[in-house]
Amino acid sequence: MDPRSLTPALRALRLCLHLLMAGLLVLAAVRAHAAAGTVMAVVTGVVYAAGSYLPSVRNSQRAAAVWLAVLGASWLALLWLTPEALWLAFPLYFLQLHLLPTRWSLPAVTLTAGAAILSYVGHGAALNPGVFIGPLLGAAVAVATVLGYQALYRESERRRRLIEELIETRAELAAAERHAGTLAERERLAREIHDTLAQGLSSIQLLLRAAERILPADSPAAGHIGRAREAAQDNLAEARRFVRALAPPDLEHGSLRAALERLCEPGAGVSPGAGPRVRFSVSGTPAELPTPYEVALLRIAQSALANTVRHASASRAEITLSFMDASVTLDVVDDGRGFDPGSVRPSSDGGFGLPAMRSRAESLGGTFTVESAPGQGTAVAVSLPLPAGA
Repeated sequence: MDPRSLTPALRALRLCLHLLMAGLLVLAAVRAHAAAGTVMAVVTGVVYAAGSYLPSVRNSQRAAAVWLAVLGASWLALLWLTPEALWLAFPLYFLQLHLLPTRWSLPAVTLTAGAAILSYVGHGAALNPGVFIGPLLGAAVAVATVLGYQALYRESERRRRLIEELIETRAELAAAERHAGTLAERERLAREIHDTLAQGLSSIQLLLRAAERILPADSPAAGHIGRAREAAQDNLAEARRFVRALAPPDLEHGSLRAALERLCEPGAGVSPGAGPRVRFSVSGTPAELPTPYEVALLRIAQSALANTVRHASASRAEITLSFMDASVTLDVVDDGRGFDPGSVRPSSDGGFGLPAMRSRAESLGGTFTVESAPGQGTAVAVSLPLPAGA
């Protein structure tokens, strides 16, 4: 028997099979009318015991088939000598069904049942329905039992694999949620540092510079103000380094342009190959943007393209990044089904929808517009004013 299937219940069933085989062999030996029958019963018992303890019989179908053939031959010889041996057909059914493939086990069971019936008739027993029903019914019970167990075993294995896959999926989902939470917290901290510390230090520096201009050159406070302005400048640079370090991973190894190009590639996270064909283009002279600008434009592009993939049923989409004299503009246009912008409601699941995109743009002093109509596609545009010196 397959050691992998030997649960405690199956070990008990195997022990019962051994005991049944031993008891029927003892019965055949005791009731045999000649010494040859007793000897043959002992031989059959030895063959059975040898196969039960040989590892090759458990691990190789070929070895199992050879062992069953030898066991069957010894049983036929015993069957020839005493009619009591026909009861051994029942445990033989289970052995054949368990050790042989289905295409061979069913014919073997049929032949075993036929041999039991013929031996009973051959030993001079009167013909009656029980002669045929007994062996055939035993064969049917054995077939139903073994095939039913095999079906249950396959179903159990399938469920075990499904449970393992579910556990793995849950672990991956938990890891993805932790990663997403980490990224969201990094982005939140970057925005908080930029909007509070960095802006405050920048304001302090401007105020100190204004104070320097109105103070007399020989004022005792001029040196203190100069040192304070330098300290504010150093801390502002440090705050900006923090903001850059907390930027999204998409921007860590390249510019906003490179991140948007990767977003448009087939198989990217937002458009996993089954969505529209996405093209990216840049107009104007690219300028270096503050990290909060790059983060906002990338997140808006990701969200707009995700909406296109999920809802628009579009075949084409285009992302355009435009640098102008005083502003930078991002446009996301698709040829999908479109919608009525006036009917949009906030997402019930807290998703990053149009209101959130608008809020992100307006937090940086920009504008956010959506142009769409049913059947006419959608155009999302965000414009951010370029900071002085950009």
